[in-house]
Amino acid sequence: MWCCTTMAEPDVMKYKDPTQPLNVRIKDLIGRMTLQEKVGQMVQIDRSVATPDVMRNYFIGSLLSGGGSVPAKEASPETWINMVNDFQRGSLSTRLGIPMIYGIDAVHGNSNVFNATIFPHNVGLGVTRDPELVKKIGAATALEVRATGINYAFAPCVAVCRDPRWGRCFESFSEDPNIVREMTEIIPGLQGEIPIDGRKGVPFVDGQTKIAASAKHFVGDGGTTRGINENDTVIDFHGLLSIHMPPYYDAVRKGVATIMVSYSSWNGVKMHRSKELITGFLKNILKFRGFVISDFQGIDKMTDPPHANYTWSIQESVGAGIDMVMVGYNYFEFIDGLTYLVNNNYIPMSRIDDAVKRILRVKFVMGLFENPLTDLSMAKYLGEQDHRDLAREAVRKSLVLLKNGKSVDQPMLPLPKKSTKILVAGTHADNIGNQCGGWTIEWHGESGNITKGTTILSAVKSAVDPTTEVVYVENPTPDFIKSNNFAYAIVVTGEYPYSESSGDNQNLTIPEPGPTTIMNVCESMKCVVVLMSGRPVVIEPYVSSMDALVAAWLPGSEGQGVTDVLFGDYGFTGKLAHTWFKTVDQLPMNVGDPHYDPLYPFGYGLTTEPTKGF
Repeated sequence: MWCCTTMAEPDVMKYKDPTQPLNVRIKDLIGRMTLQEKVGQMVQIDRSVATPDVMRNYFIGSLLSGGGSVPAKEASPETWINMVNDFQRGSLSTRLGIPMIYGIDAVHGNSNVFNATIFPHNVGLGVTRDPELVKKIGAATALEVRATGINYAFAPCVAVCRDPRWGRCFESFSEDPNIVREMTEIIPGLQGEIPIDGRKGVPFVDGQTKIAASAKHFVGDGGTTRGINENDTVIDFHGLLSIHMPPYYDAVRKGVATIMVSYSSWNGVKMHRSKELITGFLKNILKFRGFVISDFQGIDKMTDPPHANYTWSIQESVGAGIDMVMVGYNYFEFIDGLTYLVNNNYIPMSRIDDAVKRILRVKFVMGLFENPLTDLSMAKYLGEQDHRDLAREAVRKSLVLLKNGKSVDQPMLPLPKKSTKILVAGTHADNIGNQCGGWTIEWHGESGNITKGTTILSAVKSAVDPTTEVVYVENPTPDFIKSNNFAYAIVVTGEYPYSESSGDNQNLTIPEPGPTTIMNVCESMKCVVVLMSGRPVVIEPYVSSMDALVAAWLPGSEGQGVTDVLFGDYGFTGKLAHTWFKTVDQLPMNVGDPHYDPLYPFGYGLTTEPTKGF
């Protein structure tokens, strides 16, 4: 019979065709996937446990470099690119060839990577009140991330830090949600500007010079009790919506690709199991169409002790609406657990399909299927001079002048470039690691000259007249100071690097020898203190002895931004975006509170005019 001779239709793989509509590609691909392939897409593991074979055999959807997780110490961008490409080839060799997405904590530039441009941390960027500047920083960061073969950043942190005792306050633009909302302009910097006809909530990443972003940590991370990291944010729904949620409205509207869930709880319920907020609010009300990712081992931390009932943690988190789980290391346990829960109807296939569609949507939008591998020519963008110049501009605009002269009519700043002899002192004067803070090369950061940059000391030497003698003593004695005839001193001190819970601090004092250096120098001679910290700290006891005080936050690798303003090439313009308290007993204390009695109020900042060189 004639019917027996008909040829089978060739299988047209629509998902591989970039001319097909996005939803057609997603539907075509998900229809071909086994449960094993779907579950694999929902897994993110650290590069340290990955190999191309692991990527292929377990269909792993995503990799990450946690803080300090690098291919080699001081690895070149080419080494990074080759590593990521090798992993990607493992993913491309699977039956369906679904590319993986690689994430990194590029929270102030591509800051895990040696020789990258390190921008000021968010605590300083909020001071600038300059969304266009922040957008440019996003664009530069995207290029520096792409320079290492990576296409996804766990940034920006859009926390609204309400208590500086929190160890992540330096990652928060402001205590005021309105400033944080303005600063979400970093998202179109990282990802590209959403097209005019773009649909609200649909992720958007504009090609090979841009990366997927992640607004974090959803939601209320900056409002925990006593500022304790990962703790409970006790606030009513109205308060949550008016203080902590607003930046997410903007992030979703601007096409953010992913949103990361917070370790913290809201009124006693871990965010990683809050179906009400993840599915009910973020997905259904805000119409977010990207994917929701857990924090690192965030589902393990749903129990106390962590990992005590992992199957329950998988069921609760995936059931709540988390699409990709940052598993970390134990991926086989996660894969087995999730597969069991689906096969035994504890988690419906519809929930798995929702998660995988969202992950695939981001990968298609990024152009990953068409351009899964990175060309070595991208390496040139790492630490590019244009980016360093931009970081230097950001430093200038992020400085806040808190005091200028012991009397109003005798300002100390700007400093004269021409003097006989000046003293530079303090633990942070010649230390790139200290001026960059946490999330720099290592997870917690590290003191020392750990990456390329310009210290304040070398910036001072470059800024002053060649005839001016610059003497550097980290912690000078009163006798040394008195035996030298210094015109003035610059004391650079503050907090040492930290991140996350290691930065939680209930007393917020400047660690020694900072206070001793301040008192020894400023009691003996004219001094300006440049304070480097991730938040307001206790300074009231020392202010009267200082002639001038500059809050420099954590300025990053480009120290000349500080001297540009100290010596008057540019004026001070920054205004506090976090209230500066008098004593920790006042905390939490935010602008608008009835008991508001700060040392320096929100919005405070003295200004100076630029001068011609002395």
